[in-house]
Amino acid sequence: MAVLCVCVQMSQHHSRVTFHHVIGKAAVKGRCYHGLSITRSVQDNQFCAVNPRFIAVVTECTGGGAFIVISVHKTGRVSPLQARVCGHSAPVLDVKWDPFNDLRLASCSEDCTVKVWDIPPNGLKDDLVEPSKDLTAHSRRVSIIEWHPTARDLLLSSAYDCRVLVWRLDSAEVPVCVINTHSELVLCLSFNADGSLLATACKDKKIRIIEPRTGRLLQESRCHSHKVSRILFLWDLKMLVSTGSSCWNQRQFVLWDLEDLSEPLLEEDLDGGSGVIFPFYDADTHMLYLAGKGDGNIRCYTVSAVKPYAHFLSEYRSASPQRGLGVMPKRGLNTSACEIFRFYRLVAVRDLLEPLSFCVPRKQSEGFHEDIYPLTAANEPAMTAAEWLMGQNKGPLLMSLRPAAKALDTWPTEPETPANQHAEPPPDLIADLRDWTEDDTQSHDWISSGVSLSRREASAPETDVSAGLSHGFTQGSEVVTLCV
Repeated sequence: MAVLCVCVQMSQHHSRVTFHHVIGKAAVKGRCYHGLSITRSVQDNQFCAVNPRFIAVVTECTGGGAFIVISVHKTGRVSPLQARVCGHSAPVLDVKWDPFNDLRLASCSEDCTVKVWDIPPNGLKDDLVEPSKDLTAHSRRVSIIEWHPTARDLLLSSAYDCRVLVWRLDSAEVPVCVINTHSELVLCLSFNADGSLLATACKDKKIRIIEPRTGRLLQESRCHSHKVSRILFLWDLKMLVSTGSSCWNQRQFVLWDLEDLSEPLLEEDLDGGSGVIFPFYDADTHMLYLAGKGDGNIRCYTVSAVKPYAHFLSEYRSASPQRGLGVMPKRGLNTSACEIFRFYRLVAVRDLLEPLSFCVPRKQSEGFHEDIYPLTAANEPAMTAAEWLMGQNKGPLLMSLRPAAKALDTWPTEPETPANQHAEPPPDLIADLRDWTEDDTQSHDWISSGVSLSRREASAPETDVSAGLSHGFTQGSEVVTLCV
């Protein structure tokens, strides 16, 4: 399905991206993941987490809680004897991959615990029971977990005891901060770009902006016409988007000025459905995706900082309703096919996990398209947990999506241009499965630990990104310097 797009004006630290169509296309049956016993939990979570190496899916489990971890490359029918992560004693409610380590993920459960797991590089051969960390400070079932976007070893959790806990995983297994701002259940958590602010959506219909190191309440919305269920930072636009329902029980999304939550900037009604609307945002293209639980459609919008703020593009439709969705990080997309976003839809009625790609239709022979792939968040932390707890704030390190250029930099304040380098594009993670082997996850390591300038240097030993490297790249008549 083609989606008509307008020219998207990027913020001051992005180049201008111009494209006219976006195509949403689901993978064919042979390239999906079949035979999954998807959880039947009524919790409004995603139940699926994805990175460029593995997929984690929460499954039904008698007498406890479990989820499976499978290779992204291993499509087709999943064996009923597939090894599972089964260390919880009650149903698992949420799973999230560490953004800086593709072999580590966290899970939370109705057993009131948060557990951190280390996955072998070749995947699981046997059931994994013992976690690397077992966090047990909550008194009721834990419903949400969230990793810090720029600092290593920091994890947030929220439970039905109405508390939000900040965990430091490189120290003792006790929370370093307890946020007691909420009197009712927290429905959603969202960090801003540098992790200095935390936005929460609560069952009391209020949106709160909190300082996560101290738990101090900074702002609170009092919009009685909007019952919020999900919240998300549009950090490059200094805005928030929330989804929920109006006083007339119409599902809607609302845009907020980050500096003033007294009145919304925009309220847009969607339909009269009952499922929760999950928002997903791509700052590189300013595209907002709205996917409803129990729906088969995904709506696409472009968002800007000026009126009318949001422009509807089109809608991907499917006859199969989704129970949850995972999102592939930008570094795992197929840039040779101009893929700009990829969902993994959990279709419970068919026991199916279906990849869904959104692509810009351009000729692959034209090479790397720098206009639709500006520098994006890398999988390297900008600071340690200790530095963040001491009060430092750093934006995400950036990387180029050009296959041979994993250039890192701090979040810029002026437009940056990706490195002008030449290399063969990576294989399509959805389409190219002919060469997959049992150990294929080792051959496609997306963890960038330095700056690659050529194929020869890309194969050289890894360098420490904290060593203070500086490289200049030429783009046309401009020279862009990236300092790591």
